[in-house]
Amino acid sequence: SGTVCGIELPQGLRESQKLPRPLFTPSTKAEYGEHDENIHPDRCAEIIGKARADEVARVAVALYAKAAEYAASKGIIIADTKFEFGVDKQGNLMLIDEALTPDSSRFWPAASFKVGRSQESYDKQYLRDYLTSIGFDAQTPIDLPPTVLDNTLKKYIEAYVKLTGNRPELN
Repeated sequence: SGTVCGIELPQGLRESQKLPRPLFTPSTKAEYGEHDENIHPDRCAEIIGKARADEVARVAVALYAKAAEYAASKGIIIADTKFEFGVDKQGNLMLIDEALTPDSSRFWPAASFKVGRSQESYDKQYLRDYLTSIGFDAQTPIDLPPTVLDNTLKKYIEAYVKLTGNRPELN
């Protein structure tokens, strides 16, 4: 459609091509088991107020830019990420829930990156692809095969090691 969250994208973009600047693409928080709804930044401002929406956009883009710069120095492209924000009792903006993990972000190895195709990833795309291949309906509980679990874990560990230089301590 040439848009994301109702925001016009530059003409001629190819698959996986970097945008000229990071975009703030808000969504609403869905009920458990449902999908969040992507919304235009103007709709976000209608829901939470213009000043708060501007603050969330500024903080989200700054966090992404700093993390993307760090990850790039370690050989990882953060293609996109999701932040969840809330406010405390005093009304201060708070980053809540996980941030910059393989579950909330798309991590691509820079060494194999190529514009115009889908990318190898360190994120949960491997698991998503498996679930799609079996026609998973997102409602019926299933047992994942050990190979799917192992391969997903290996991707997460590989990203962790690249980003931190350490092996995770798994219990």
